[in-house]
Amino acid sequence: MKVYFNNSCKICRSEINLYKKEKIEEIDWVDITNNDQAEKETNKNDKELLRRLHVKDDDKVLEGAEAFLYVWKKIPKYRFLYKFFKLPIIFTIFDYGYEIIAYFLYLKNKKQLKN
Repeated sequence: MKVYFNNSCKICRSEINLYKKEKIEEIDWVDITNNDQAEKETNKNDKELLRRLHVKDDDKVLEGAEAFLYVWKKIPKYRFLYKFFKLPIIFTIFDYGYEIIAYFLYLKNKKQLKN
């Protein structure tokens, strides 16, 4: 499984670093910053990759809140987050909240897009 994240975003990097400390061997952490290979692997452009967290497992690409659920499910220490945030009404709130926060982080970090 590959997790595509924005390492140049302080908030994104801080959160991903917490997950990396768990040393889950089946997770390959991929920085999307100026990464043409990540674009090819996900079939997403730099804007789409910068906008949300993405996870690719086999040929399936998940993004946003759904991608976070997938990551949390794979990390024993954070599995409680998966169990809580997957609940239907909670997931809906989480998904909307994630989109709002991700949008503002995107605006803050969009200067790194290729032109």
